[in-house]
Order: sequence, then C-alpha cells, then structure tokens
Amino acid sequence: MKNINILQKVTCGMVLLLTFGCTDLDETTYSELSESNFYNNELELIQATLRPFTHMQAWLAWSGQSGYYYHNELSADQTAWPQKGRHGYDNADHIRQHYHTWTEREGRLNNAWSLMWTGLGFVNNAIESIENVDAAAANVTPERLESIIAESKVLRAYHYMKIMDMWGNVPIVTQVGIPQNPETVSRKEVFAFIEQELLENVEKLQPLSPKLIGRMSKAVGYSILSELYLNAEVWSGTSRWEDCITYSDKVINGEGGSLTGNMALDQDPLGPFNNTNEDSPENIFQFPFSRKNGFGYSWGSFYMGFSNMTAALDVNFSGNNAFVVVPSAFDAYQENDIRKQEWFLFGPQYKLGTDEPILGSEEYNGQPFVYVNNIRRNSEGQTGVGSMTDGEENSGARFHKYRSGTQDDPNYLEGDYVIYRLTEIYFNKAEALMRQNGGNATQDAVDLINASRERYFSSEDWADEMYTTATLSMDELLAERGREFIFEGMRRTDLIRFGEFTTGSWWDHEPSGDDHLTLYPIPFNQLQANPNLDQNPGYN
Repeated sequence: MKNINILQKVTCGMVLLLTFGCTDLDETTYSELSESNFYNNELELIQATLRPFTHMQAWLAWSGQSGYYYHNELSADQTAWPQKGRHGYDNADHIRQHYHTWTEREGRLNNAWSLMWTGLGFVNNAIESIENVDAAAANVTPERLESIIAESKVLRAYHYMKIMDMWGNVPIVTQVGIPQNPETVSRKEVFAFIEQELLENVEKLQPLSPKLIGRMSKAVGYSILSELYLNAEVWSGTSRWEDCITYSDKVINGEGGSLTGNMALDQDPLGPFNNTNEDSPENIFQFPFSRKNGFGYSWGSFYMGFSNMTAALDVNFSGNNAFVVVPSAFDAYQENDIRKQEWFLFGPQYKLGTDEPILGSEEYNGQPFVYVNNIRRNSEGQTGVGSMTDGEENSGARFHKYRSGTQDDPNYLEGDYVIYRLTEIYFNKAEALMRQNGGNATQDAVDLINASRERYFSSEDWADEMYTTATLSMDELLAERGREFIFEGMRRTDLIRFGEFTTGSWWDHEPSGDDHLTLYPIPFNQLQANPNLDQNPGYN
C-alpha cells in the first residue's frame, strides 16, 4: 500500500499555485507565494514541507517539462530528440542540444530556469512559514519541529545543487522576494552554501522507512552528500573523494534507514522501476505516484511513441514519439546483457501477447513497425550515419526501463519515479576509490561494480563478464555507469566529471573542445528581468 496520503492531500490544494508557477515562464519572481502561519498540528506542518514536491517533478522527472532532465540527457551521449520527417523539428531546439550549439535565447532553457527557481521559491516559502510556528501551539516538540524544518532545508540544498550543476554561478536566495534582484555569486560559494545547509540539517532527519517515501529522510540526505562530494572537484575546484566515500558508506551500511528493513541491491533488473517499486530494497528517494490515489504518473510523455504503440504495451496512453536512444549508446550493450533485452523496445513490434504486427503511421504507414538502431531516411534509401534531421518514425531503440503494467494489472500506473537508488551510491563510492588510487581500480571498487553488474548476466556468462582490477579502467567505469543509469537524468553531469562532455564523440556528434559549454548560459529573459545577474563566461 502506497504511503502517499499526505502528498495526495497537498496536491489538491496546490493546483492553482502550481499552474501559475509552471506556466508563467517569462521571468523569475523567486516567489510570489502567500504565507500562512496557521499550522495547528504535525500533519499540517508536513503538508507544508511536501508542497514543493508536487512542483519538482515538472523539472526533474522525464515525464515533466523541458527542465533539468531534458537538458541533462539531450546534451549527452545516450538520448536524442531527432527530427522524424514532419515531426520533431521544433525550431531546432533538440538539434542544438545534441550538437552543443545552444544560445542564451533558448526558450526551453528559460523554462528550466523558471521551473527550478519557482520550485526553490516554494521551498523558501515553506521554511519561512514553518520557522514562525510555535511548537507548543502546533502540538509538537521543539525537536520534531526542527526535524520538519530540516526536511525543507535539505530539499532547498537539493534544488540548489541541480541549479548549480546547470548554471554554476547563480544567486543565493533564502527569503521569499528578498532581495528583489539578487546578485550572482560564484559556484564555489554556492557549493559552500549547499554543503553547510546539508551538514547542519541531515542528522536532524528521520531514518528512511515506508512512511517517508517521497520525503527527505536521512538516507536521502546522505545520498545528496555523496553526489555533492563526488562532483566537488568540478563544482568547487577541490576534490572531496574521502567525503564521498564516508557518506556513501552511511547509505550502504543502512545508517540512514531503508524502505524494506535492509538496504540492498534489487536482484530483479526491473525491480526499481516496475509498478510496485515502492517495495524495491534499493530505492532511496522517489516521487510516490499513484493512479489509485489521484496522483498518477504521466506516462504519455517524451519517451512514449505515437498511439500505434498503445497496443504493443496494452496501455491507454500515448506520447509524441520524441526521445530515442543514440545508436552508439545502444551499441554499448552486449547482446547477452539482460539490460539490453529488458530496458529497451527494439526490433519488430507486436500487439502484446500475439504475433499480430503493430503497423506504422508515417513513413511506414500500414507496414509492420520495426524499431531500428539508426537515425536516417531508410525509406528513401539513405545509408551511413544519418543525422539529427534524418529521423523516421521508427528511428532508434526506445525507452522501456520503467513499466506501467497493462490495463488489467491491479497496479497499473502505480510506479514511482526514482531519484536515488542504492546502485548509484555503489558507483559513487567505487569511483571515489579509483580516483583516490590514481584512476586505477581497487578490489573494493571492483567488488562494488560487480555486485551491480552480476545481476544482468546469466551464471554461465558471468565468469567472462565480471570486472577485475585490470579491466575496470576509468573509461570502462564511465561506460558501465552509462549502461546502468541510462534514462535516469544524470549523463551530462557524468560526462563533465570524466572530462568527456566537450571532448568526446558519439554517433554523429563531434567534440567542440569549448569548456564554457559545461555550464549553460543564464537565459536572456532572466538577464533582462534582473540586472544583477552575470552571464556565464563564453556567452557574452
């Protein structure tokens, strides 16, 4: 049974506010939310802390808008949104992402900025309101009130970490509307602020348990610190590998709690992503979506194909046939890798449970529909690599990592969107160990990666597929990280940390060598609205 009753109640009350926050994207107000200090009990206090979560999925989840997820995936080497005949050109927005030719006038970049800063405004509003509450009047202890406030402060730190990842040098704003036009500070200062917020508040959080699904638990706080310190060299200029290991260990050892009693890797390759994934032993932080409770996940989004694909999956939703897998990313999986078999739609498509072929509706109208591992005009006889403007309706392998279930499944559309899972913490620790060791694998690092990888190969194949200290290089770690976390919204960040974002080649993407591209430009609309913002280097 999903523990989302509080989140469900909050959602209904926030619809009007979120409609404003998510659609009026011309400028950032850092927030125009009204305060209410009339919290009479613990439930109402928790509702206040959860309000920002109903907005966060709009910029963080793949089913949301053109926010953090869109930019962190489409600028990297695994997913793309190519033009497919008459569909998907969209002012060449996605093409510029793929080729790293964006400018400060990108509408989708402005959308991301507005969504993320509006979300930060929601968090600041919650903190200000709850900090003014008298614990006795709300019938809670001072310690409990402090823990509830800590949830929002850790959530604010998480927002800032993702904002810093995209733009680097940004304002630090902790009060609603004050100052009206905040000034840019350096990325190093932003990093220090995030670290301080986390260190002052994480230990005040409650341990992760089923009742804390979708909330800031100790395990979530430790996971954020693991990610923060993993990227510290990029984000602050100083490496923090030992700190990354320390907080990774706290998660791995269960010091922050767990959903199932013991923190453990899920041996089912679909366990963290299926429609009962609130029961996965490795999931740490997730959006608790539930169709039954009126807060269902929007599956008809960037990854879902046209309506002809509904019969292939036995679902009642469709999408805009947008994101596809970059051919070189699909080629990175071996044929005997269970992830390649389970996490993608590829090849001929049939009505679920039958041998009746799904038919195409565009270039292959009326013909059997087959997903192919190339992006080119095959219907016109084109050969070669292809390009972002040469796609067709069936170009590229497709997303099948999350599962909604079929329409007769009692848990249809009950799946949660996962933000942190234990496998990521294993990889974080392994990478930190290797970087401490001059880029060479230690046995501990090998054991961590093998623990994740083994579940994707048969026992007969495993002896040939396991890593050793000789075979787990930094290049191979990046490749395996890509295979493991495809579709999970972290690839751009990983490529930057490994020095491959502006120097690497994939499919038809050639490296630019321009390091300023590791930061996005501050959107033009925001510079116009706030004269105290400074544009990032390289975009003037």
